[in-house]
Amino acid sequence: MKREQLVEFIRNQRLAVECSIAPSGAPQAAVVAIAVSDRLELVFDTVTSSRKYQNLVRDPRVALVVGWDREITAQIEGTADFPVADELERIREVYFARHPDGRDRLNWPGIAHVRVRPTWIRYSDFNQTPSFIVELEASALA
Repeated sequence: MKREQLVEFIRNQRLAVECSIAPSGAPQAAVVAIAVSDRLELVFDTVTSSRKYQNLVRDPRVALVVGWDREITAQIEGTADFPVADELERIREVYFARHPDGRDRLNWPGIAHVRVRPTWIRYSDFNQTPSFIVELEASALA
């Protein structure tokens, strides 16, 4: 599986389940609207008062799952950050291209855009016999 194929698969998804780590160490999950850049960066928005934002500021490790409705899925682990200046504008444009209504949320108090850089991906397609499953480490994703 090539990186471009992963980007295309993720681009066809609108939502992901995002999981971050609570202060107690427990997992906390949320559904987020996602977009993906050509660089395989996943982007979502949230507000600074949310659990996910607070968790990711404290511990940037994050997991996402995309694509569950056709028995094709990608499990993604990575590191989240909060770009500023030109990088923020670049990832916002990636997000707005997929979710134009995101521009309206720029007026919300405390809106933030999160970028996730994958360090591991497990892509699974259970519509084939045998199932097609591939795991990609950070070096293959760079």
